Amino acid sequence: MRFRTRKIPERPSCGDELLSTASLGLTLGGRALLTGVRLSVRAGEVLALLGPNGAGKSTLLSVLAGDLPPTTGAVPLRGRPAADYHPAELAMQRALLPQTSALSFPFLAGEVVRMGRAPWAGTTRAAQDEAVVARAMAATESARFAERPFTALSGGERARVSLARVLAQSTPLLLLDEPTAALDLRHQELVLRVARERAAAGDAVVVVLHDLSLAAAYADRVLLLADGAPVADGPVAEVLRAPLLSEVYGHPVEVLAHPRTGSPLILPVRG
Repeated sequence: MRFRTRKIPERPSCGDELLSTASLGLTLGGRALLTGVRLSVRAGEVLALLGPNGAGKSTLLSVLAGDLPPTTGAVPLRGRPAADYHPAELAMQRALLPQTSALSFPFLAGEVVRMGRAPWAGTTRAAQDEAVVARAMAATESARFAERPFTALSGGERARVSLARVLAQSTPLLLLDEPTAALDLRHQELVLRVARERAAAGDAVVVVLHDLSLAAAYADRVLLLADGAPVADGPVAEVLRAPLLSEVYGHPVEVLAHPRTGSPLILPVRG
């Protein structure tokens, strides 16, 4: 059977291009949601997608994941169009964390995380399932409610379990849509540290964020979007500048240096 004999993909080397786009566009219902998007995602880096509400961040992430076919342009994943992958093969290459996770049945939290191991069933890596699941739940501090129904968890607990499922999938590309939205301060920092650790281990992480200071602290590069089009793409210090952010977000901001780390702190101007 193809499912059981498919080849396990090689791990990329740091710096390898995993995903790229050129003049990417998406039109739905006669409305242009994405226009002229160009980006490159490389192993070993965290790329933050930033922009105001309606900028196209989540839509772009869905296109990068292969869930939405672009109207123009293409999204080669490791040199092949996403449409050329068998679904099980695609699940070995990239893992997607959506904004919300809904389940039709009351699965236990631990069972939800184990779902992330489905792509590796019938392969030599299936023997690692329990160890990988345990590491993922420990990394997200969700092991203590492994035996609780997913539907009985708080929003923040569900978010951490869902992230653990993505980590357990063990793919070289992680696509995370607002992973910190439902989390308290401690776990916002934890999630971004996990993203950095995955990048340090050689994975590529693309993350949609609203907190600009979090992006500045943990991302290597930033793609700033407005009205579905790229405004700026580059290192954090080059993109997160007060005049540009003030214009894109329609509100004056100031950019300060963190007193200890030196990373940018983006604050709204008040009063």
